[in-house]
Amino acid sequence: MTTWETRKRRKADLSRRIAEGREDAGYCRIVGCTQRTPAARGTGLSRRACRAHEDHYGRHGSYAHGSFPSKVLAPHRQAAEAWLAAHQADPSVVRGVLGVQSQYAAAGQHLPATRLAGLPPSERCRAAWARLRDAKVPPVDVLAAWLAVAATIASDPGADRHSEFQQVQAAKLLHRMASGTHRRWERSGPGGSLEATELHKYPASRGRVLRHLGEQLERVAELVAAPFLEARKYTST
Repeated sequence: MTTWETRKRRKADLSRRIAEGREDAGYCRIVGCTQRTPAARGTGLSRRACRAHEDHYGRHGSYAHGSFPSKVLAPHRQAAEAWLAAHQADPSVVRGVLGVQSQYAAAGQHLPATRLAGLPPSERCRAAWARLRDAKVPPVDVLAAWLAVAATIASDPGADRHSEFQQVQAAKLLHRMASGTHRRWERSGPGGSLEATELHKYPASRGRVLRHLGEQLERVAELVAAPFLEARKYTST
């Protein structure tokens, strides 16, 4: 079956599933929201939340909690960097650094942000690791990103405790560390003058790519998190 035929079949199947879901779908389950779900409106498949809350979930990893701003993450990130520097010989930290280096090595060729559209989330995740590698981001800084998010959640009584939220928040932080493609060139203008043109393209920080990136980061950093949180006297209750 050709790619065109596959897309046509999937589109028809999606339309059928949307139509079948309209009768028994209801309202958004998020407390305080009175909007109907996409399935109820016949515009999507979700029966859990309205479109606004689904979009929020895609961007932040939580239906209700927003992303942590830099000023909230900053003190925890500084603490994580200091702790990692003081414990760089610990087996858990050594394994974490090796894990990040393995992700760098497996990332493959660097792809500019202008060429990511249409790629599956797994490929865009590899591209994110390649951007971090080519930007020469030290592996300990990658580990510090995970520890900073873990500490922020642990110290926030109102934070979302689901693992997906932590994964997405850490992945968004990695995106900010080396997130875009930047180009500048000059061309002739009126009267022989030179005009500078700049291009700044940033990958979308939302969706499945954040889940892939966050899951991979958790696998290499999870052994480091426990001793760091214990040393800093954080709790996650």
